[in-house]
Amino acid sequence: MTEAAVIMDENAISRAVARICYEIAERNKGISDIAVIGIMSGGELLAERIAKKLGELESCTVPLGRLDITPFRDDEKNISDSDFSDISFDIANKKIILVDDVIFTGRSARAAMDAVIERGRPQSVQLAVLVDRGHRELPIRADYVGKNVPTSREEAVRVIVGGSDGDRVVIEKPNKLVGV
Repeated sequence: MTEAAVIMDENAISRAVARICYEIAERNKGISDIAVIGIMSGGELLAERIAKKLGELESCTVPLGRLDITPFRDDEKNISDSDFSDISFDIANKKIILVDDVIFTGRSARAAMDAVIERGRPQSVQLAVLVDRGHRELPIRADYVGKNVPTSREEAVRVIVGGSDGDRVVIEKPNKLVGV
């Protein structure tokens, strides 16, 4: 794959995260009983930013966790029972905001919901993503979306957050064979 286009720069990502936070606070009539959980590994850093921004909006601390969905995936059989999740709060009766970088087929979101529900019964589960690229295989949609980006199945969307070159979202297109 080759980097084809930067579709979001650092400022665009910041604005999208802020907008998602305002939407979360508005839809939930504040942030009481909200907890943010980042799906490993793409959603972790975005979840941290969302929890921090929500806390700033309401002058409080928002519970933050990270969720390893590997044992719950249906497309990659995991021979290990290891779970690297870190959720140090009770999810019962909480409004869980699951955070991922990109939603594509919906399979990661489904695995994340299974993983959350195995830990208890939340009041609700809502999904926040930075990029929705379409091509769903399951009837799952994100509640909060930073940017909708139509892509082909052959393209890849990469979210780079916390890198030395700054934050960005890029679409990578497959290399074309020339002269064949």
